[in-house]
Amino acid sequence: MGRKLILASLLLGAPVLVLGCRAQTGGDRQTNPADANGAGGQTGELRLAANGEDFVRQGFTSKNGWQIAFERVAVTLGDVTAYQSDPPFDPDQGGDIQAVETVKLVTEPVTVDLAEGPEDADPIEVTGQQAPAGEYDALAWSLVTANNATIAMEGTAQKDGRTIDFQVSLARQMRYRCGAYVGEQRKGILEPGGTAAVEATFHFDHLFGDAEAPADGDLNQNALGFEPLAALAEDGQLQADANRLRSQLSDADYQTLQNALQGLGHVGEGHCRVNEVTASAGDGNPS
Repeated sequence: MGRKLILASLLLGAPVLVLGCRAQTGGDRQTNPADANGAGGQTGELRLAANGEDFVRQGFTSKNGWQIAFERVAVTLGDVTAYQSDPPFDPDQGGDIQAVETVKLVTEPVTVDLAEGPEDADPIEVTGQQAPAGEYDALAWSLVTANNATIAMEGTAQKDGRTIDFQVSLARQMRYRCGAYVGEQRKGILEPGGTAAVEATFHFDHLFGDAEAPADGDLNQNALGFEPLAALAEDGQLQADANRLRSQLSDADYQTLQNALQGLGHVGEGHCRVNEVTASAGDGNPS
């Protein structure tokens, strides 16, 4: 994919604190990979997928006109848990996930390259295991560090005949708690003997904006874009750790980046809530 664009921005974060979610109905069960009994022994295979959407696989144009193409977008996931909840969890409202069934899909950190495969490839399958049948309508996961990064992006950005090779490494740790998957087809409905998937979706247009979206819409108004990062490049290369970003981005741009990271995680088009966001040196204030 042309030259590698090197933009390293390390947003260092302290380990994420994860609150346990317990049902108030007294019927909460936690399922381990080796023991998925379910009601009456009815089980199926529940799979976890990670998806960076077309923005990662096909590239896109940022809100300020930079054509971005990714070669690698690695995210490190930890403590991924799927739930059957009652009442259904709504991330836009207060309260915890009230689980009647809990399935741990990832217990040890796993790194996934969202850009792997051809442009029309399916979302990356991370793992799968036997689980009780039912509707998994809530999903929680953490972004955790591996090799000092939670997210590592490599690619090129082009605008007006200028090319920048970048590598972006973000190290801010946070936990997303999400409701039901929203998309053209529902996910997470597991029939006895069948297969279903839950999906952690990453919307990178929330970081860079999208030239095809309205300029005055919330997406582009709240995104950092690529222009502030391009301004830090030297000789077509950009390397920036958290300290450089904090010292050389304007205060407003740096805070926009911090806020945009919280909107990165989704379930399809469904929303997530970020909690237990912890900051350390170079990572700004928790929000």
